[in-house]
Amino acid sequence: MATDTLKSKPGAQGGATGGLRRLLLDNGALTALIVLVIAMSALSGDFLTADNLLNVGVQAAVTAILAFGVTFVIVSAGIDLSVGSVAALSATVLAWSATEAGMPVALAVLLSVATGIACGLVNGFLISYGKLPPFIATLAMLSVGRGLSLVISQGSPIAFPDSVSHLGDTLGGWLPVPVLVMIVMGLITAFVLGRTYIGRSMYAIGGNEEAARLSGLRVKRQKLAIYAFSGLFAAAAGIVLASRLASAQPQAAQGYELDAIAAVVIGGASLAGGTGKASGTLIGALILAVLRNGLNLLSVSAFWQQVVIGVVIALAVLFDTLRRKAGATTPAAGASGGGNRGKQALTYVIAAVVAVAVVGATSLLHNGSSGGKTQKIGLSLSTLNNPFFVQIRNGAEEEAKKLGVDLTVTDAQNDASQQANQLQNFVSGSLSAVIVNPVDSDAAGPSVRSANKDGIPVIAVDRGVNKAETSALVASDNVEGGELGAKALAEKLGGKGTIVILQGQAGTSASRERGAGFAAGLKEYPGIKVVAKQPADFDRTKGLDVMTNLLQAHPDIDGVFAENDEMALGAIKALGSKAGKSVQVVGFDGTPDGLKAVEAGTLYASVAQQPKELGRIAVQNALRAAEDKKVEQTVKVPVKVVTKENVAGFEG
Repeated sequence: MATDTLKSKPGAQGGATGGLRRLLLDNGALTALIVLVIAMSALSGDFLTADNLLNVGVQAAVTAILAFGVTFVIVSAGIDLSVGSVAALSATVLAWSATEAGMPVALAVLLSVATGIACGLVNGFLISYGKLPPFIATLAMLSVGRGLSLVISQGSPIAFPDSVSHLGDTLGGWLPVPVLVMIVMGLITAFVLGRTYIGRSMYAIGGNEEAARLSGLRVKRQKLAIYAFSGLFAAAAGIVLASRLASAQPQAAQGYELDAIAAVVIGGASLAGGTGKASGTLIGALILAVLRNGLNLLSVSAFWQQVVIGVVIALAVLFDTLRRKAGATTPAAGASGGGNRGKQALTYVIAAVVAVAVVGATSLLHNGSSGGKTQKIGLSLSTLNNPFFVQIRNGAEEEAKKLGVDLTVTDAQNDASQQANQLQNFVSGSLSAVIVNPVDSDAAGPSVRSANKDGIPVIAVDRGVNKAETSALVASDNVEGGELGAKALAEKLGGKGTIVILQGQAGTSASRERGAGFAAGLKEYPGIKVVAKQPADFDRTKGLDVMTNLLQAHPDIDGVFAENDEMALGAIKALGSKAGKSVQVVGFDGTPDGLKAVEAGTLYASVAQQPKELGRIAVQNALRAAEDKKVEQTVKVPVKVVTKENVAGFEG
């Protein structure tokens, strides 16, 4: 047996040292976590603070809860790509039913949980009785769940009931509720896998489904239950996530299914099925959280963070593969004996001793090593996959260099929960001030309140923050910009004609505000008719595809309004020779590529917000706030409609 390989020569390993080596080899994920903690502790004096360690736990909670559900699926040799969408759908159902529908909160919670279970049952039915591959069935549910979430919410966040939002708070003022929920769900997972008939069935199905069927297991029914468990845990994760953000975000938890799968695999489970355990999944989720937290504290570039996380995931799984080939003990089915449980308990005791030693050593290392007087400022941007926000970053970095400020920039990738984590990391670090460009104004509120509590001044840029104090808001007016865009396009068309609107990413405040401003401005021109509105997610490629499709149904349109320049540039590509001649296009943002198109005449106008100026002024105000100097509550950067006539004098 492979499990006997490392036990065969006890004397050869040198007593206690050999025992420690064997225990660490048998627990590759735990070893990786210890190494990561040691590395982050040595590199950052802010990592091992009590507040930051609690942040790591909170940031791991949602991924861990999702991953516990996915553990059931992977142990049974399946896959579930839908958990992120199911989490968002369940949270949206809860928020909508408790607010718009006026249901009692308890009933709304039950409906939310039932939604998650129903999605899981549909997955299980399609896989067991419909004979669809798990990848295809759950990929379909990923799309359906996200679409239903957007339909119910109409693309806008829904405020969460206060009674449920307490799940995102702390007990006793220090212990985060999400961490407690994560522990409870982990214990339930361990119990189901190790102590129940369904748990043993999961291992049997994952080990050899045909053998399990021949031995009398009702495999189809078991799979229904397995995927229902996954849906249940996804619903719990969605409720916890929305509680942290104080709102249900229809675009929440995008990509979380990949993090959940990665956590399960890093924790020692095999995608081939038959192995896996709850403790390994928890460690996998903690590894991902420690990585993201530590890289934020170390001011690693947002782009390089993705590279580092991918490499570490690959290395962790590679290490685990090599460990298995070397003969280390594999965490197998839940029927572990008392001896194995004793060894596992000893493993965690040794890990705790190592962790305590690291805490002591790194505390001594960082004590007395105070840095210089350089002011440190954090900048959390909603996305860096858009030239407008890249320009904000560039302006901020130029001003920070000029003023001698140490600026850390993070990219939330249009994910409100990821931005909440980044802001919490900023609060844990030794920063003088924080600048935030919110993905969503409501969702940023709890994290900014946390900064308020710690006395860290916060500057909002481009978008405000709701239900929290900011020292200043540096912004141009998106609503006013939308109105100016409507006026420019309508006057160019002579007050009559048909137009289409390319909308931004559903659920974002920028899309809502620009669209509302454009609609308001268009009321003064009754001769202009909007024949179609379609989202293109602020993306140039999607703008091209959506515009191409719209032209099939509306080939004779006279104008296009795009809620940013990227979509406008995609529309211009689809229009070809019509752009700037028979069809007038108006964009928004005044990006470098957009201004070039204005100069060339293919883009009639861009409502320019001067993003570099936004970044510069935000850093200036953050520094003033950090130094307790007077800061204006609202700093308006002028919005300007740039056309071919005035583009030469516009500096962006």
